[in-house]
Order: sequence, then C-alpha cells, then structure tokens
Amino acid sequence: MAVVLDSAPVVAFLDRGDALHSAADSGIRELMTKHRFYASAVTLAEVLVGAHLDHHDEAIVRGFFADLVTEILPVNAADAERAARIRADHRSLRLPDALILAAAEVHPDVDMVLTADVAMARIRGLGCRVSLLESPS
Repeated sequence: MAVVLDSAPVVAFLDRGDALHSAADSGIRELMTKHRFYASAVTLAEVLVGAHLDHHDEAIVRGFFADLVTEILPVNAADAERAARIRADHRSLRLPDALILAAAEVHPDVDMVLTADVAMARIRGLGCRVSLLESPS
C-alpha cells in the first residue's frame, strides 16, 4: 500500500531545525519499510516554494522526491470537484489540503495520508485514513 505525504512532514524531514524534524524523520523512515510514498502535485509545489524562497536546498528537495516518492499524483478535474466538496464540508481546511486529500482518496493504492495539519487529521469519511505527525512531548 501507499502513503501520501503532505507538505509539512516532507519539510520537517528535510529541515533538522524544524520542530517536527525528529517525528518526521522517525515516522517517514518507519513507513518507508512497508509502504510506497506518493505526493500530490500540490505537495511538490508547496515544498518547491520553500526551496525557491531559500528555505531549503532545491537539489535536496528534488532528490527527496526523486529517491523516495514513487509517484506524483496529478490534480485532475474529478479531484478538483472532490476537493471542492471536502473544502465546502470542512471550512477550516485550506483548499490545497483538500486537493491533497482528494487525490489520496481516489487513488486505489493509498491507505493513508501523513500530515502535521490538525484540520486535515480531523476529516472523517474519506477513502483513506489521515495520520497526524505530532511533535514529541
């Protein structure tokens, strides 16, 4: 099965100074032993924005996606329509997050989304579960 990575776990994994780095590092390393990783095109874009703003090294970002992510899930019209419904039903959710959830939900291999976003983790009734990456206490 596959796990869709939201942007925050990827950023935290790549940035040793991130408050969630330890949790992201151990979580991603544990998951990679049993699952393939997918990422939405939205996640790729969000993480690349950080690289273009010099928050991350672009070569390292591209290497992460090339080496660890099996597939970048596109955003198509059906995903956009599903994301619109998810966003309308959950107003605290940002549209990019709804797009990530919609892409994950419709992919037959995906059984989980890994996020650090509490609003995403609260969504129920999807075709996959959403797992919250939390900072160690």
